[in-house]
Amino acid sequence: MQLPDLSGLVQLLSVVIIPLLFAITLHEVAHGWVAKRCGDPTALFAGRLTLNPVRHIDPLGTLIVPIAMLLMSGGNMAFGWAKPVPVAFNNLNNPKRDMILVAAAGPASNLLMATFWALLASFVIGASFIGATPGEWLLRMCVFGIQINVILAVFNMLPLPPLDGGRVLAGLLPANGAAVLDRIEPFGFLIVIALMLTGVLWTILEPFMFLFIDFFWGLAGL
Repeated sequence: MQLPDLSGLVQLLSVVIIPLLFAITLHEVAHGWVAKRCGDPTALFAGRLTLNPVRHIDPLGTLIVPIAMLLMSGGNMAFGWAKPVPVAFNNLNNPKRDMILVAAAGPASNLLMATFWALLASFVIGASFIGATPGEWLLRMCVFGIQINVILAVFNMLPLPPLDGGRVLAGLLPANGAAVLDRIEPFGFLIVIALMLTGVLWTILEPFMFLFIDFFWGLAGL
């Protein structure tokens, strides 16, 4: 692996840091905001309904892991996470239904952000900024913004607790099925890591990622 020089690293971080922080921050805020709308103010009282990324940063997941992945992939791939927003599901007006809404809010926010970055890319291209250094830099940021938000949306909708997709599935299943998922949850991340190390995870997720990325590429005119 060839690491970028210092100037290359600074340039890489200048492209990815804003989309990455917003992708992770707004994902968590969306969970908390929908939970509050559904009757649970836990995230509000914890000071987590804020766009200040410092309140959501997990040193490992928000900084170390994504930066390491960027370096190892030459800037082509990154993944990260923030501190989960606290939600007291028993406080929700309709816990089973509202759990689905709260869980789905995070991935939905990522798809909305991918739409924003695609529309911004379309504007940059249409305004003939390409060829000028600021335009190229902004377009690279838009491309990464689409990629990171699609990755987060698709990954988090994997129907495995404690990921968002697992909580959506638990809300859709009858009580017996939801109880099985509850028993799986303590081992959820270990299962995800095992799927990742064996390559099975990307085999499952890649078709969905490419489907969404192709859609946003078309929206952006890329």
